[in-house]
Amino acid sequence: MTIQRTRPFGQKYAFVVAGVIFLALLAAAGVRAAPGVLILPLGHAFGWSRDTISLSAALGIFLYGMVGPFAAALMQAVGIRRTLIGALALMAVSISASAWMTQPWHLLLSWGIFSGIGSGCVAIVLGATVVNRWFVTHRGLMMGLLTASTATGTLAFLPALAAIADHGGWRPVVWTVAAGCALLIPLAWWLLPERPADIGLRPYGATEDEAVDPPRRNLLSIALGTLVTATKQRTFWLLFATFFICGFTTNGLIGTHFIAMCGDHGIPEVRAAGLLAMMGAFDLIGTTMSGWLTDRYDPRKLLFMYYALRGLSLIWLPYSDFSFYSLSLFGVFYGLDWIATVPPTLRLATEAFGDRDAPVVFGWVAAGHQIGAASAAFFAGFMRTQGGSYLQPFVVAGMSGVIAAVIALLIRRRPRAELMPALC
Repeated sequence: MTIQRTRPFGQKYAFVVAGVIFLALLAAAGVRAAPGVLILPLGHAFGWSRDTISLSAALGIFLYGMVGPFAAALMQAVGIRRTLIGALALMAVSISASAWMTQPWHLLLSWGIFSGIGSGCVAIVLGATVVNRWFVTHRGLMMGLLTASTATGTLAFLPALAAIADHGGWRPVVWTVAAGCALLIPLAWWLLPERPADIGLRPYGATEDEAVDPPRRNLLSIALGTLVTATKQRTFWLLFATFFICGFTTNGLIGTHFIAMCGDHGIPEVRAAGLLAMMGAFDLIGTTMSGWLTDRYDPRKLLFMYYALRGLSLIWLPYSDFSFYSLSLFGVFYGLDWIATVPPTLRLATEAFGDRDAPVVFGWVAAGHQIGAASAAFFAGFMRTQGGSYLQPFVVAGMSGVIAAVIALLIRRRPRAELMPALC
């Protein structure tokens, strides 16, 4: 749908669009982070075990990833703005409904299924679609900035949510998160055009009129057809494997269980959430810098460095003394690396599959990320319930990070001459 209102800032209006998407990704990531704050309060209120609550978190994370490729296809079929507004509304309604839950299956429906579907439409595939549509130059940098919002939202809101839970219980957390999603709906409706051409602009950095691909209306054909084509390439499976491990070592493990792990060592929720917020602040720096580096250096070597260092830090953490200094050191180091893997991964996907199909392919790769995250969320909760310690899941996750570093070096890049038609 063409938007008739004139817009300020000229070609730089692309940055306004990026700002709206940044806030939406921030809110959706906050939705996925909230279960980490709710594990202890819900356990106290209802007597539910950690593995039961972790199952809800894992289901939400799983759908957050699996919906991604279909969301990317939906954006091509009905538009970015409609998809975003519908997803924000679904999250707001489903989370609000959880205020009246009394049974574990209520938790699974509200925080697992429905919020998982909604947040899956407001995930990094949204950032990939917007960056490929609105920017020609600085794509790596912009993708790094938008990706940083997912981790920043996951971590930055946790101290406030933990403080709310500490003083008022779990229900005020529910209302806070639901209100945050609802408030973004009018902002998206007012400020988000569908394409630059709809307001008489070109993508930022373009030197001539944008070549607009004809709309594709068959949702399943876009999502599944692109998947079938992508699976015939070795690059897809290597990217999928590395991103599975990326999810296994980030939001599924640290995002879901870090607060509970600190609780096992006598560290209060609010203080542990503050450490996560610090990670979020450093992630904003690290992932944005990763985007800048991706525009300039071999993305495979960047992925090798990110995964190897992340894996070693996870192996070290359970053997540390959990003092203020050791946790602060881990927070700074791990925060810089939290989702720094996304800009190089998107660049490799765009090189291999082209501008039009890359967001959908990246959606399937991101589904691997969330499958890995869901696996870690449940695996760590199960091992903590069975063995009374988080040592084993953290060591396993750390070793998988080292494996991902090696896999990244196996990805082949197409010669630059072959890339020009796909990237122009």
